[in-house]
Amino acid sequence: MEGLARYGKRVGKEKTHRLAEANKDLACHSWELASQCAPDLLEEVYAADLVWHEPDQDVHGLEEAKQYYSTCLSAFPDLSFTVEDVIAEGDKVVVRWTVRGTHEGETEAFGSPTGSQLEQEGITIHRIEEDKIVEEWERYDFLSFLQQLGLVPEQ
Repeated sequence: MEGLARYGKRVGKEKTHRLAEANKDLACHSWELASQCAPDLLEEVYAADLVWHEPDQDVHGLEEAKQYYSTCLSAFPDLSFTVEDVIAEGDKVVVRWTVRGTHEGETEAFGSPTGSQLEQEGITIHRIEEDKIVEEWERYDFLSFLQQLGLVPEQ
């Protein structure tokens, strides 16, 4: 009986490891899609009722997420993301990332184009259910972001 219990734990750890790896792959794929600049592809990885907790607002639902991302792409048409680190445990995946882009488009959120280069590091915690991302918590220096665009004076 003791041997079976140890075997059961080993199998459990292997299953947990496979799940963590699958969740990491899903989270990384979300960043690949973001770099492809195609909002319609978001449904491949996000649940319809997702919630993004951004530093300045919450985004609810896939359609609102597509609109939010489209606005970012309008302001930064060359937007690209680099995944720097990925850590997973249970239903959560933490990704440390870098975003780069050029402020070339006019939007209500970001004003007139400045031509400024943006480079921002951040961390996102993804929560995954049934092979879809259902919730994200974004953390980045929003003040630095606005300063790089010249929208807020540097101190």
